[in-house]
Amino acid sequence: MKVVQYCELGTVTRLPVQKVEVAGGWPESREKTLPGHGVGTGQKTTASPKEPAEAFQSPGNCRVWAEPPAEGHSQLLQATCIPRLRASLLRPPSQQLWDGRRSCPCSHWVKEAETTDMTESSMKKLAFTLLDAITDKDPLVQEQVCSALCSLGEVRPVETLCACEEYLRQHDKLAHPYRAAVLRAMERVLSSRASELDKDTASTIILLASSEMTKTKDLVWDWQQAASGVLVAVGRQFISKVMEELLRRLHPGTLPHCAVLHTLASLSVANAFGVVPFLPSVLSSLLPVLGMAKQDTVRVAFCSALQRFSEGALEYLANLDRAPDPTVRKDAFATDIFSAYDVLFHQWLQSREAKLRLAVVEALGPMSHLLPSERLEEQLPKLLPGILALYKKHAETFYLSKSLGQILEAAVSVGSRTLETQLDALLAALHSQICVPVESSSPLVMSNQKEVLRCFTVLACSSPDRLLAFLLPRLDTSNERTRVGTLQVVRHVINSAAAQMEDKKPFILSSMRLPLLDTNSKVKRAVVQVISAMAHHGYLEQPGGEAMIEYIVQQCALPPEQEPEKPGPGSKDPKADSVRAISVRTLYLVSTTVDRMSHVLWPYLLQFLTPVRFTGALTPLCRSLVHLAQKRQEAGADAFLIQYDAHASLPSPYAVTGRLLVVSSSPYLGDGRGAAALRLLSVLHPNIHPLLGQHWETTVPLLLGYLDEHTEETLPQEEWEEKLLMNFLYKCIGTTLGAASSKEVVRKHLQELLETARYQEEAEREGLACCFGICAVSHLEDTLAQLEDFVRSEVFRKSIGILNIFKDRSENEVEKVKSALILCYGHVAARAPRELVLAKVESDILRNICQHFNTKVLGVKVETKDPALKLCLVQSVCMVSRAICSSTHAGSFHFTRKAELVAQMMEFIRAEPLDSLRTPIRKKAMLTCTYLVSVEPALDEQARADVIRGCLHSIMALLPEPKEEDGGCQKSLYLETLHALEDLLTSLLQRNMTPQGLQIMIEHLSPWIKSPRGHERARALGLSALLLRYFLEHLRVSALVPFHNLGLLIGLFSPRCADLWPATRQEAVDCVYSLLYLQLGYEGFSRDYRDDVAERLLSLKDGLVHPDPAILFHTCHSVGQIIAKRLPPDQLISLLLTMFEALGDPEKNCSRAATVMINCLLQERGGVLQEKVPEIVSVLRSKLQEAQGEHVLPAAQHSVYLLATQHCAAMVSSLLGSPLPLDSHTCMLWRALAVEPRLAAQVLGLLLEKMSRDVPFKESRAFLLGRTPDRVATLLPLSATCALFEVMSTPAAGPAVLELYPQLFVALLLRVSCTVGVQLPRNLQAQERRGASPALATRNLEPCSSAVDTLRCMLLRSGSEDVVQRMDLEGGWELLRTSAGHEEGATRLARSMAEHAGPRLPLVLKTLACTHSSAYENQRVTTTAFLAELLNSNVANDLMLLDSLLESLAARQKDTCASVRRLVLRGLANLASGCPDKVRAHGPQLLTAMIGGLDDGDNPHSLVALEAMLGLARLVHLVEAWDLRSGLLHVAIRIRPFFDSEKMEFRTASIRLFGHLNKVCHGDCEDIFLDQVVGGLAPLLLHLRDPQATVASACRFALCMCGPNLACEELSAAFQKHLQEGRALHFGEFLNTTCKHLMHHFPDLLGRLLTTCLFYFKSSWEDVRAAAPLFTGKHHPLPRPHAGRQPRLMPPLHRVPGAARGAQAAAAGGPGPAHFGTPDPAEGPGPRGADKGC
Repeated sequence: MKVVQYCELGTVTRLPVQKVEVAGGWPESREKTLPGHGVGTGQKTTASPKEPAEAFQSPGNCRVWAEPPAEGHSQLLQATCIPRLRASLLRPPSQQLWDGRRSCPCSHWVKEAETTDMTESSMKKLAFTLLDAITDKDPLVQEQVCSALCSLGEVRPVETLCACEEYLRQHDKLAHPYRAAVLRAMERVLSSRASELDKDTASTIILLASSEMTKTKDLVWDWQQAASGVLVAVGRQFISKVMEELLRRLHPGTLPHCAVLHTLASLSVANAFGVVPFLPSVLSSLLPVLGMAKQDTVRVAFCSALQRFSEGALEYLANLDRAPDPTVRKDAFATDIFSAYDVLFHQWLQSREAKLRLAVVEALGPMSHLLPSERLEEQLPKLLPGILALYKKHAETFYLSKSLGQILEAAVSVGSRTLETQLDALLAALHSQICVPVESSSPLVMSNQKEVLRCFTVLACSSPDRLLAFLLPRLDTSNERTRVGTLQVVRHVINSAAAQMEDKKPFILSSMRLPLLDTNSKVKRAVVQVISAMAHHGYLEQPGGEAMIEYIVQQCALPPEQEPEKPGPGSKDPKADSVRAISVRTLYLVSTTVDRMSHVLWPYLLQFLTPVRFTGALTPLCRSLVHLAQKRQEAGADAFLIQYDAHASLPSPYAVTGRLLVVSSSPYLGDGRGAAALRLLSVLHPNIHPLLGQHWETTVPLLLGYLDEHTEETLPQEEWEEKLLMNFLYKCIGTTLGAASSKEVVRKHLQELLETARYQEEAEREGLACCFGICAVSHLEDTLAQLEDFVRSEVFRKSIGILNIFKDRSENEVEKVKSALILCYGHVAARAPRELVLAKVESDILRNICQHFNTKVLGVKVETKDPALKLCLVQSVCMVSRAICSSTHAGSFHFTRKAELVAQMMEFIRAEPLDSLRTPIRKKAMLTCTYLVSVEPALDEQARADVIRGCLHSIMALLPEPKEEDGGCQKSLYLETLHALEDLLTSLLQRNMTPQGLQIMIEHLSPWIKSPRGHERARALGLSALLLRYFLEHLRVSALVPFHNLGLLIGLFSPRCADLWPATRQEAVDCVYSLLYLQLGYEGFSRDYRDDVAERLLSLKDGLVHPDPAILFHTCHSVGQIIAKRLPPDQLISLLLTMFEALGDPEKNCSRAATVMINCLLQERGGVLQEKVPEIVSVLRSKLQEAQGEHVLPAAQHSVYLLATQHCAAMVSSLLGSPLPLDSHTCMLWRALAVEPRLAAQVLGLLLEKMSRDVPFKESRAFLLGRTPDRVATLLPLSATCALFEVMSTPAAGPAVLELYPQLFVALLLRVSCTVGVQLPRNLQAQERRGASPALATRNLEPCSSAVDTLRCMLLRSGSEDVVQRMDLEGGWELLRTSAGHEEGATRLARSMAEHAGPRLPLVLKTLACTHSSAYENQRVTTTAFLAELLNSNVANDLMLLDSLLESLAARQKDTCASVRRLVLRGLANLASGCPDKVRAHGPQLLTAMIGGLDDGDNPHSLVALEAMLGLARLVHLVEAWDLRSGLLHVAIRIRPFFDSEKMEFRTASIRLFGHLNKVCHGDCEDIFLDQVVGGLAPLLLHLRDPQATVASACRFALCMCGPNLACEELSAAFQKHLQEGRALHFGEFLNTTCKHLMHHFPDLLGRLLTTCLFYFKSSWEDVRAAAPLFTGKHHPLPRPHAGRQPRLMPPLHRVPGAARGAQAAAAGGPGPAHFGTPDPAEGPGPRGADKGC
């Protein structure tokens, strides 16, 4: 399986790709875009989840498939490829998705079949789908489908061919154009893959093609030709089978099918070795039926076949050494061929059909070679005239000439004598053909000319005398066509029959006299071509050859205005075909390529330099002479020096010099004859004067360079003439004076030169200075003395005197004199002997130079404004410095004025304008500094920095490099100035060849490397690359030392690999390349060592030329990989930090490249960065704040991801150090850690650990003063909570959250519980009050809210959306945030979890098990509330969690926190709702816990007791009666005090519990409990008037439940009647009735009841207080009952004592708090038995 990687912003991705099918093809499919089809079109296919493959995904989201689908090809292609192909081709060319140079995307796709295991059936389906599409009406679609078929056939040829064969067999009705298209596709496949066929497949294809070819007798050429092509293609490999099939189609006595003939003919040429052995059989079948051919088309087919047969046979006979049967001879075919010849020549050639006649003639040509010699000799007298006669009948004569040439070759080969008799007719006919003007551009016309010339070649070899006797007289004719045609034949014969023409050279040369005089341009061109041929074959060495050379030179001298304006036929450029142009080319080619002409042309061509009539030919003459002279110089001095005595006709050396100098004064005339003349002068100097060589070697290149800098329009003529003539003059004078021995003569002439020089002319000043310099070589002392004498002379002082400054000469003239003198001193220093000049430099030369430059008027220094004077000073100082440096004693020379001169040069440089480059002062000054810095003493650091900084600022700020059209001078000056800067910088670097020295140089270039202007960056990178190469080339390492600044330098250069300027990108790679080799050098590798990894950088430079961002950044990624492999570990962090700086680069491409390389480095080498992770994260965060590019944040996220995969703990700790509140960038970095599930799980685990490691809050010192302590959140858990939110807010974190679901849920729940009421630190509170900045996240930072939000996010990410939604609807999240509602919020969360996330609870409970011992009370309260509510749902039983929940709650019963104990009781009571059937099994445990709760603590109104009463009320109906009986009395006694509690909740709960106890004991009440019932009657009756309705309602319920236990039906009936819920109670009436019954049935209780009522006379409740006297008054005496009845204190207890044997009762509807989800007490008793009991 192929896997392709790609780089986008540094991310290398391996993407899985699924097989593709149309929508609906596979179930459970996912959408994917089909490559090349769905992009931008809205068409989509779907991808199966089965059998993943892999593919490359480009930045444009277009996938290139690595594996085609193995199923569903038909649907795929029909649904996508073909419609897309048609739609694309119907678009305008600019909008097509592919063009004709690229095949259909199907082709690219099917080519990948080679790498897959596609089954044969799949291949067949794919091929059939393509074949079905071949009937498309659009021919372009047909063509592309055929191309796809061919592509498929290239990789799977056998299957494809078999599919095509089967398709054609099955679709017999398919129209012939489409059948032809399929056959053509098969032919293309067979042409390259026929060798892969087996015999059976080949036989099948042969039969198919044969059948297709002969299916119809009519001529359907495209169809039959396509089938024939298939047979020919197969025949190259399986010739026997093909010939067997074709011979089977040849029936004796029957004309064969034309297509069979055509196939046999084609096979004869395609596989001659295979067909020729079958030829006798073929001919024996065909010849008998030749006479039966009556139709011209059939006859043409026979002619073509016979022609091909003959050509195949001739090829076979010509290569017998390679033939399978070398015994075959021409005789084997002679008889049959002659029989065929007889029919063709004597019968068919007489046809009126021109096409047939030409076919016959074309066949006769090769057939003539196979005829028996005697038969050919016999037929020639008829054959040749017959063919010649056809010239008059046919306009297209190519086939006639071709056949005629073959017949002539056959006749010559057999030594025919008949040919002599036909020669005159042949020559006349052929000559008339060659003289026909070639006015047509038809290829046949041109080809006919070649065939006619071929015939002449044959005749020239056999009869040269007869041929020349025929041709040469025709050169004397005045007819243009005849002369041009004859010249063409002569030229051709000279070239093609050289041996036969060797002794005919004088005759041919003499015959050229009259053509040389012809003025016709066509004739001239033909003559020049003949002369060129003569030069190659030694004709011009004969007497009379000089005339030919002179003729060529004459034609070169033709003036351009005489050239014909009308171009010739087929000529694109009329000037290129002109006589002059041809002659110039001919002269140069003959001079340079024909070695034998060297001694003919040299020195003969020199005599054409001086005559005026040859002025126009001077440029080609000079060029040819330069080449000839150079070849002579290579041969030796003797061969080069000219013997003028032996060549009297040659001009003298002085005439040549004068002529060339004069013509050079107009250098651009005559195709640039000035440059050509100067080059010739430079080469000829030994033949002019031996001493000129040294001067001309330096002067001529300068003159040539000056010409290159200008054009004909820009050249200053006077300046050019002065340079050309005056410099020569002064140099000659200087040379002469240097050779003189008399000092007086020397000084006299020097003085004369100084006094008479024209100082206003620059050339004169240059010449004068050059003269003094040359003279100083031999007379240094005299030259310097004469210069000083001139300064002291009256002539000089008169010109500068203060009183006469404006009288004799102007100020400008004085400056020019000073300029000349300064320049003279410079040339003297440059040319004088080095051993003498050092002593004179400071004492004489520089002293005078500075004296002339610094002018003082009245003692005040006056700054010169003349740029020429500045330039002369700079040039002179440069020459002086160079002279010092080149001296052998330069190392010991101490140049005291060095600093002064450097400062002066820098002053000149700074004075130059920054926006333009007008003068060479800048260049010369930097060049001077280059030499000065090399001289001792060395510059101090500040001076060096000033030089570098000043020069860089002067050059870098210039406008971009001028283009050619802006002027060659400007471009040349710019390049020279830049080179001067390069030399200066390398010279400075040479003084400190250490890593520190290199670092200093790069630091100066760094601001320009980062410049926002492209041309400045390009220059800076170019200079950097130069310095690095220089440093590398001159590196000398004596010990292994670290290259400590490697990372900094690579970090500076490598992002520039993506610069917008291509040149900058290339230079950046060169910089990195040099740096890597510098590192290798410092590691001890030799200089010639080549590292394979580093060398890959050079191959990547091509990718940087491409402007495509995807290719560019992919290349940058490759560069990053190379750097990562070769960078030392200690340099990695410095490299990364430097690249982080590049994130804010103003050039976005460079910033992107930095991100790519950073991520590449982190991926490759991040493993060693563990200790540096905090630093990297800190820098990365700060850069995110500064960087503006939208690409920086995704790249930073990927960087964090890469580091985290290698150092997860360090990354988490580093990010946790980010200040709160988290800014948006830090949030995004956290989210980057969630993109991969495994990493996300590690991060979440670490964050959980961090969150629980530190205390959640710290209490302030306020509690020491007796106040409630303030709780302040600690930062680490708070940061971890915020980080958890960010990580889990990423969708990709879903799998990791699911994996850690229980740990996350429990930890966050505990975090929520312990942050309730916790405050933010003061500094964060201030930020909250000020409001978050736009860069900060908008989340609430309050500790509890943050924890709640994180818990909510965790549930959402884990798929528990229903839990979140339920909590949203119930307001549970808000309750969790508040101290008052937190417990209820935890309860609602548990309820939601039980309802919507039940399967998650087992692991959650397992994790919660250890929290009962938490040190934080709030955590214990929250978890207990959560566990308690779970028992309120049947999920506890369904998931078998009941026992664990009960155990967990039981472990908390003794908790020190009352809230925990209370919630434990609530949870136990919830068992009545969640699992009522389990209550009985756990009855004792539950009752014990509840009864213990009644006794909880010393507080009589403990909430624990309240919870116990509420819980008992829910449980008593479900426990065993026996279990209840043991504690019944205790409960009744314990709850009795609460009847009169000040708190309504206690009164309600206790009274309602009392009622439930009575309800449970109906008919089974023990006496001891009955006593409690009786004791409670009075409070219950009085509290019916309780101000709280819930209490009154509870009393109604309790009284109704007490009635049955009193064994008084009348009283029970009264209770049921008056105390029904919802019915208004008339208390007086009810009390009256109740009292009557009590007095009547329980007279013994009256005292007890009255005593109890007395306590309520002082009740705090007014209505109760009023009811107490009323109740007392109602107890008046009653009549005694009848005698039979005895009064009883207590009613008889006829029921079984209350025990824990009661039947199970429904717990639903029992009293309890509203937040337990039970009915309100006001609603009365539950649904079971309460009303019925009453």
